[in-house]
Amino acid sequence: MKNQENILGTEKVRKLILRFSIPCIISMLVNSLYNMVDQIFIGRGVGMLGNGATNVVFPISVIALAFSLMFGDGASAYLSLKLGEKKKEEAAKGVFHGLLLSTFFSILFTLITLIFLPQLLNLFGCTEALKEYATNYGRIIAFGLPFVMIGTSLNSIIRSDGSPKYSMLSMVTGAVLNIILDPIFIFVFHMGVEGAAIATILSQFVTFVLNIAYIKRFKTISLTKENIKFDLKIAKKIMALGISSFITQMSIVVVIALENNLLGFYGALSEYGSEIPITVLGIVMKISQILYSIVLGIAIGAQPIFGYNYGAKKLDRVKEALKIVLSTSVIITIISFILFQTIPDKLILIFGSGDANYISFACLTFRIYLMLIICNGIQIPAGIFFQAIGKSSKSAILSLSRQILFLVPAMILLSKFFGLMGILYSGAVADGLAFLLAIILIMLEVKYMNTQDTKEKYKEEPSRIQKENKEKMIITIAREYGSGGRYVGKLIAEKLGIPFYDKEFIKKVAEETGLSYEYIEASEQKRNKLDAFANGYYVGLNNADALFLKETEIMKKLAKEESCVIIGRCADFALKKEKNIVKIFIYSDMKNKIKRATKYYGLSKENAEKEIKKINKLRANHYKYYTGEVWNNLENYDIVINSDTFGVEKTAEMIVEIEKRKIKRSTL
Repeated sequence: MKNQENILGTEKVRKLILRFSIPCIISMLVNSLYNMVDQIFIGRGVGMLGNGATNVVFPISVIALAFSLMFGDGASAYLSLKLGEKKKEEAAKGVFHGLLLSTFFSILFTLITLIFLPQLLNLFGCTEALKEYATNYGRIIAFGLPFVMIGTSLNSIIRSDGSPKYSMLSMVTGAVLNIILDPIFIFVFHMGVEGAAIATILSQFVTFVLNIAYIKRFKTISLTKENIKFDLKIAKKIMALGISSFITQMSIVVVIALENNLLGFYGALSEYGSEIPITVLGIVMKISQILYSIVLGIAIGAQPIFGYNYGAKKLDRVKEALKIVLSTSVIITIISFILFQTIPDKLILIFGSGDANYISFACLTFRIYLMLIICNGIQIPAGIFFQAIGKSSKSAILSLSRQILFLVPAMILLSKFFGLMGILYSGAVADGLAFLLAIILIMLEVKYMNTQDTKEKYKEEPSRIQKENKEKMIITIAREYGSGGRYVGKLIAEKLGIPFYDKEFIKKVAEETGLSYEYIEASEQKRNKLDAFANGYYVGLNNADALFLKETEIMKKLAKEESCVIIGRCADFALKKEKNIVKIFIYSDMKNKIKRATKYYGLSKENAEKEIKKINKLRANHYKYYTGEVWNNLENYDIVINSDTFGVEKTAEMIVEIEKRKIKRSTL
């Protein structure tokens, strides 16, 4: 990793982006083509109604993808975290649970789809004219759901196992096979939409088989009888880690379902009817997905470049990378805009011919719905950029803004006033508003980077003289904000003559990673609920995950080498297997926490309570995410003490006395 870190910080930025982005673009394009190929051949072999039917069935595939990514991405993150903690058996258990959950839910979802297919199709905006095609296509697709769900889950896990090329190969193989089989089943065997569905599930089955074959070739783990026992706690953790991918995909389902229903309703009141709008907008969205794949691939490829250089305070390189990514993305969106505005009739004909109304509505959709598509060249990379630099709340807001915050309300409101045209204008409105939000956040961030003082903000502390002890002492202190817990820890360390790690610990992490002190301080031990939305598909461990793994590694190393006091950072959990560890939790009542926060941390009395609750909530979320335990659960600790009862100094003295007696007993 050190060599890669050096490259990220020293290699030419343009060269790095090219190197990292091309594989991402290929993977994203393959995934998009999978969704498009059926429609091209169905449109030419069956016609407009066949394409409309696939658009109505498409949300079922997205729901399947949502579950498979939740289990796959969750198991993938669990694998990476546990490998980082050097817990290979735990990592293997996570992979097993991811596959088990994916298998169980794929079978369950297949049964639900087959039983309730008519109701699901109605929910997703199916009209009477589309019903027969959609039912025939959807029923066959349902039988292939276990293959696609398990195969997709495995795909995420294989990437985390260190084999992204194998993962990409299995996807490409399936996509190419789908392109070959579609025309055979549709034009040679004259099987219509059923033939396209069979071609799709056969292709997905091949990807499934290739990924299943990889299980015996895992590089980092091996699945044995010992680690294939079901554990509800691990299953919950897998789902928690993958929930962001699930939410991202399910938001697409909500948008498509609402869009289809509105198009069907208002289309019936227009000259175009219900089927043309549903068919055309589905095709237009899938064509635009090719554009999004390229832009996303560029941004995701640049993610490690953004993250490392931002953390290392090489802000000129961050700004250079951002400039290259945004300018390249905008050029691509400008080219797309020109194509969509000038030759929309040519583009729609790729998916088969239609009458004058069909071509007319297609031209309107391209020109109106995608009127501000250039804005996506800023908005899409912006979300990835903020995720990469550890500002996941901003990333989450940007990720949700276009689809949920802007598009859904715009569709509902504008359709009431302008009918069918209002739905088309909602696309441009959502793109424009999402762009404004993204550009404001980017400008503020660039301004912040321009005014950053890159000088060191800390001074070397005098080295400590550690007293020799026959027995090593490891003391971990978790504490409520404003409880005086940090000062208690410092007093304990001084009285026992052992090192104290809090801010000093950040310095140690900075020395080993090359990341700046300020960046680590801003990024560690802070996790809010919006962070879940920021991790999208194809995005690996975020900055907080990487820091947690590095901090855990350093903590374990310190615990083996010396006695010490460690503040926070889930140290009680990370070091729970260490001999002679004492785990302490310090709390106090709100009144005294406010007094300390205003006196020592400069908080105003008006805002102190709110800030204290917020920080404690972040600490609790952080602890829960990485340990699966409740932060202030008394059973996690050896000593739980209210610092108000005896005062901070007396609290420290009592703990020191307890530790000395413990050492004395152990030497007898």
